[in-house]
Formats: sequence, structure tokens, C-alpha cells
Amino acid sequence: MTLPQVSSISPISGPKQSAIPASLHQIKTHCATCSMHDLCLPVGLSEADISRLDDIIRRRRRIKRGETLYRMGEKFQYLYAIRFGHFKAIQVESSGAEQITGFQMSGELLGLDGIATDIHQCDAIALEDSEVCEVPFVQLEDLFREIPGLQRHFHRMMSREITREQGVMLLLGSMRAEQRLAAFLLNLSGRYAARGYSANRFQLRMTREEIGNYLGLTVESISRLLTKFRQQDWLKVEQRELEIVNHDELKKLISGTPDEDCSNA
Repeated sequence: MTLPQVSSISPISGPKQSAIPASLHQIKTHCATCSMHDLCLPVGLSEADISRLDDIIRRRRRIKRGETLYRMGEKFQYLYAIRFGHFKAIQVESSGAEQITGFQMSGELLGLDGIATDIHQCDAIALEDSEVCEVPFVQLEDLFREIPGLQRHFHRMMSREITREQGVMLLLGSMRAEQRLAAFLLNLSGRYAARGYSANRFQLRMTREEIGNYLGLTVESISRLLTKFRQQDWLKVEQRELEIVNHDELKKLISGTPDEDCSNA
């Protein structure tokens, strides 16, 4: 089963971010030296091709916690490679209700929602102080014609996004509440392990209400399930600090059959 790619956490321990120089000249992005380049567009490219990609990246943008990178309905012009930090994607329904449709983290792209219509389909809001590399899409398309490897990797990234969306549909459509939360936590674990961080210990960067909004559960259900997992010695939870103690039991839960007392959690 492919779990949806969801995250809004910052690891307790892991690679340290380097200091960011203040001058405009120093702020110029260098993909080849970025700690996230293996997870972003430049993966597998030669140094010369990375340099060409670097040349079209106009700037890095600092986005403070709670600020909006782009809004639903705005014209699509850029993709944004997340250098560090976390974002949530929100769609506003006609009733005015907000629905969280995804969480993105370092090494991933924001803005893919705008490619088909040239209009952004959601708001992208920073969950913490973050930084993105701004990639003009028209110039990126020109590079695709000149660097086939870059285009192939971009297609793979879009395919992963489609798979993620399918995973979310499976998560919300066929899983019980406790399975949804277990899948969510294990996915966080795997994605941070891929980035060199601890697979076991996280610090959550979203609220329980935001988790519930995304998973289609109430905040009370999220709190109740975290308590249940802790009592079963699967997790350790203190405020927003979380440690997965037993990965195997969470995996068994996801593949298990419904039981009477948890099906309505």
C-alpha cells in the first residue's frame, strides 16, 4: 500500500541547517550545494545542468509562520522548491469552510496545482518560518526541452503527487479512524528517514485540529487515539513531541480488520 505523503513536523535531531547570509548576492540559490538537492529537481543531473537550472532561479523567499506563499485563484507563474520548513495546502469551499488538502516539507515542490489551469487551486501557508526557491515555470519548460533528464525527473515528481492523492482517497475512504492516524504517523516517519532525520522522534508542527481536518476526524478523536496509542506503548507523546516506539504494531493496525470498539473513534 502506498501511504499519502503528509508532513508538518520538524525533527528533534538531524542535519543542521546552515546559516543564511543576508545580502541579495549571497542569497542567490546554488542547487549543487543545497542540502535538499537530492530530493528536489536537480537529482541525477550533471553539475553543468544543475548550474543551468540554478541560473533561472530568481530568488529565495523567506515565508514567516502563518504567511501565505500564494492564494487560491492567483495566476500561476512559479513552482516553489522548499529549501526548509513546512507548508499546508488549503482549499476554501463555497460555504467558506477550509479543507486542508496536503502538507509539504523540505525537498518538495509547491505550486503544481496551478499547471493545468494557470490558476492556483489552493492557498499555501507556512506552518513555521520557511524558505523556498522560486522557479519560473516558463523558463523551466524551456530547460525541459534542452535537458531530457530534468523533464523525466519532473514527471516522476508529478507521478508521486498523483500517487499521493490516490493514497489520500484510500486513507479517507476505506480506513477506520485509528488506521488513518497510524498511516499518517508512519508516513511521517518514512519521509523524515529519507531526509536523514530520526525515523522515531518528531516534533509536530501542526495542531491536532489540523491533523483532524486533513484526516476527516474531530480534534477529540485525534486526542483520544493518541492517548490510546500511548497507553498501548506504541507511542510516547508530550505536547507536540512524539516518539514512535513500536512501528510493527502500527503497521499491523493498518493492515488489520475492523474491531467493534474502535470503528467509531
